[in-house]
Amino acid sequence: MVIAYSFFRRVGGSIDTTPSMENYQRIFEEPVFLDALVNSLEVVLITVVVSILVAYPFAYILAYRVPPKWQRPLLLLAVLPFWTSYVVRSYSWLLVLAKNGVVNGMMQTTGLISEPVSLANTRLATVIGFVHFFTMLVSLTIYASLTQIPDSYRKAARDLGASGPMTFLRVTLPLSMPGVVVGAFLTFVLAIGDFITPQILGGGQELLLPQAIMLQVQRRGDFPLAAALSVILLVIVIAVYGASAKRLTLEGK
Repeated sequence: MVIAYSFFRRVGGSIDTTPSMENYQRIFEEPVFLDALVNSLEVVLITVVVSILVAYPFAYILAYRVPPKWQRPLLLLAVLPFWTSYVVRSYSWLLVLAKNGVVNGMMQTTGLISEPVSLANTRLATVIGFVHFFTMLVSLTIYASLTQIPDSYRKAARDLGASGPMTFLRVTLPLSMPGVVVGAFLTFVLAIGDFITPQILGGGQELLLPQAIMLQVQRRGDFPLAAALSVILLVIVIAVYGASAKRLTLEGK
């Protein structure tokens, strides 16, 4: 239905159902839509990379450095904040990053800055909100992969003379990649279609693709163009799935 609608056109106050590629031409010709597409990809890719870099050490310590009896309680504590509303968490970050918020207050107290800086309503704020949410998700998938790696593999590497870093690079990291890929894929899919976080934390300063879709629906009533943008979003997700499909399993290989 959405795909069919994307080939219609909005003419005046009505919908022309004659098939046309006009909406797709507009998307790739008008800078506002191309910028929204590029902004979305940049923000999501930064989010994926930072989330993995933060989540992997946490999952590794949890899997190999924390006694087994404490692992489940710590996992429960880690995901506890996510029992609250997604909107509430976003507004909480908005308060933390505001000019009179906690971050500015700490930086002024420690002398890092003399005047409050604008952290809220920026791309940085959007990325921080995304990373806060998705780091725990990625941690869970990486933790699941790490706990499936038999200890005998790492012990065998050590017995053969591999150092700790070499054992990690040659054994642990490759065998945990399925968890990394699953977490990265879930983060990409959920973040690129998210409207709430960029709207609240980004403050509309930078247009992302979901916001561009909502603008067409809510303000212009151009449902065919919104459908075409949604199809573009769907194609991107399918392409990412196709690129990572072989690794989308939590079982180590």
